[in-house]
Amino acid sequence: MGLNDFFPVLEDDRAMLRPLQMDDLHSLLPVALQDSLWKVGIQRISGEEDLANYIRQAIRERESGQSIPFLIIDKKNNCAAGSTRFGNIVFPHKRLEIGWTWIGEAFQGSGLNRHMKYLMLEHAFEAMEMNRVEIKTDVLNERSHRAILGLGAKQEGIFRSHMVTDTGRIRDTIYFSIIKEEWPEVKERLRKKIRNERMKE
Repeated sequence: MGLNDFFPVLEDDRAMLRPLQMDDLHSLLPVALQDSLWKVGIQRISGEEDLANYIRQAIRERESGQSIPFLIIDKKNNCAAGSTRFGNIVFPHKRLEIGWTWIGEAFQGSGLNRHMKYLMLEHAFEAMEMNRVEIKTDVLNERSHRAILGLGAKQEGIFRSHMVTDTGRIRDTIYFSIIKEEWPEVKERLRKKIRNERMKE
């Protein structure tokens, strides 16, 4: 079993994640140019060429077996909402990372992130048979911290001076994880939140 066995389309009634392609450039550009998305990111997309390079790099990583990048589609509004991926995939040790996630301002807090994370976690643990899923974020990104903990992930620790961002800032990174034994409880917790969300619509 290898990466080529996993080029999925993940979908429920709210979110669709499909493999990212160069043709997605123009539908993603209005989202990618929102400055707020890159305030605490490793890199910054400030124009069409930056986004083109980002997509090309993501596709190269898919072709080399390093990651599976997705386009995020908000089915409620039938439009591109951002991008995410499975990365740092290590099949011998049955672990991967969910990350490289950016979602447009209009979709933040809408429940879209919960739906897509549920789909990704379900695929990672049940289709790819992973033992461990990692999620990391900048220590400055408090919104991301809350969202990750809200999934049911456990905070593991802080990697100090872990990365250098495009602006030259030295970033400390917080690591979180969910392991296979925790997935049934996390799954039920997320399903309950999604059911409650649907009842309010």
